[in-house]
Amino acid sequence: MKIVRPTAEKMRGIVSGFGMSMSDAEMSEYMDIMEETFRTYEAVEAMPDNLPPVKYPRTPGYRPPASENPLNAWYVKAEVRGAATGPLAGRKVVLKDNVCLAGVPMMNGSSTLEGYIPDVDATVVTRILDAGGTIVGKAQCECFCMSGGSHTSACGPVHNPYKHGFTSGGSSSGSAALVASGEVEMAIGGDQGGSIRMPSAFSGCYGMKPTKGLVPYTGIMPIEPTIDHAGPITANVRDNALLLEVIAGEDGLDPRQYSPKVDRYQEAVGAGVEGLRIGVVKEGFGWPNSEEDVDAKVRAAADRFRTLGATVETISIPMHLNGRAIWTPIALEGLVETMMVGNGFGAGREGLYVTSLVDHHANWRHRADELSQSLKLSMFVGEYMRTAYRRHYYAKAQNLGRLLRAAYDEALSRCDLLLMPTVPMKAPRIPTADDPIALHVQRAVDMIPNTSPFDTTGHPAMNIPAGMSDGLPIGMMLVGRHYGEATIYRAASAFEAIGDWHAM
Repeated sequence: MKIVRPTAEKMRGIVSGFGMSMSDAEMSEYMDIMEETFRTYEAVEAMPDNLPPVKYPRTPGYRPPASENPLNAWYVKAEVRGAATGPLAGRKVVLKDNVCLAGVPMMNGSSTLEGYIPDVDATVVTRILDAGGTIVGKAQCECFCMSGGSHTSACGPVHNPYKHGFTSGGSSSGSAALVASGEVEMAIGGDQGGSIRMPSAFSGCYGMKPTKGLVPYTGIMPIEPTIDHAGPITANVRDNALLLEVIAGEDGLDPRQYSPKVDRYQEAVGAGVEGLRIGVVKEGFGWPNSEEDVDAKVRAAADRFRTLGATVETISIPMHLNGRAIWTPIALEGLVETMMVGNGFGAGREGLYVTSLVDHHANWRHRADELSQSLKLSMFVGEYMRTAYRRHYYAKAQNLGRLLRAAYDEALSRCDLLLMPTVPMKAPRIPTADDPIALHVQRAVDMIPNTSPFDTTGHPAMNIPAGMSDGLPIGMMLVGRHYGEATIYRAASAFEAIGDWHAM
């Protein structure tokens, strides 16, 4: 394909956009010199792309009718069968709809991406299929994953499996709802501010955000590379450990990974908590929007660990109170730079770029009015701050993130695990179309103060269902040292064995 050369008018726009002034004659001379460079672009265009092979046959599936989709949690039902044998043989897994599954539609919650069909499988998909699992479709997620509620998808809200009309949490809203309702055994979720753990807390399932880079993000639509995580959502701890074993490890295509340390996570299940030191983080409780029953149930869950042989004590990490603030410039300015201006992938990193997704996602500029209110707000703040303040606060927040990580590391030198509520409240009602924008945004962001800091610092963190109140689940979060997922599974499985969390 011939590269379209810039017109003189386009060149004037480029020149002025860089703050330069130039005569027409000088500009014309540059345009002549540029011709040879454009021919090298045409040479790249003529080469076949370097994409991983698609190994297993599949059909595109279908969008299920309401009778098959009572929670509106499915985006597409499909069936992709993997190897005949393996640790996931006979197991069914659903994917969050920001995960590429070749030949099956992907929308990532936004009408602007509707009609896109990936041409690659994400690394986690290939690993699930190689392990004998069956991919059974795509679960709804929030509009470009920018909501902790379940009301922003272009396909409509996802309902809580315990109370219709209440949020299932986001942004992995459908993944958690399908697992919690028993429609599937396992799901893949994504987490940039809590989007595995928050829906797991609201919906009542086990959701692990692994150590940053433990699970390759290759083939999953990014938000911001320094906070992108993917991980398992399941109905029990052993399945969670099993799925993490399958998907963890370096793939050579994701620059987020730095020699990740994998483990035999299933061996930790049932090992008990005798001798473990658990620090109940004082600052994780009592937020302005905390509900008393949530704090009380999580404190009661912490006390149960004492009866199991763990040492449990309250500790203070004052910097935790600033964790959400530090996360905010990274998330907002980063999402504008990478996901919106950068057409989903941005620049400045190695690894796999899904070029078909880059091309299709660029369409958002022609349909920007259709984006969700919470995404629009994030874009407005992120764009203003990165342009008006030269990305200063993004840079400073990355620097402060190292101090935040050090604060948690210091606490984890004295404790094996940190404990706090996953979210400060139970699942709230889904806002309606008539509600003000402020409520739509509030229901998208007000649950993240405990979850978002650990996306910045990369520590593994898991939601464990810890009780019910008013007919809705309450979640407890355990946080471990980097690559300390096995310790989290020890504690999670010991708590699970106490008894049915629904009765707590």
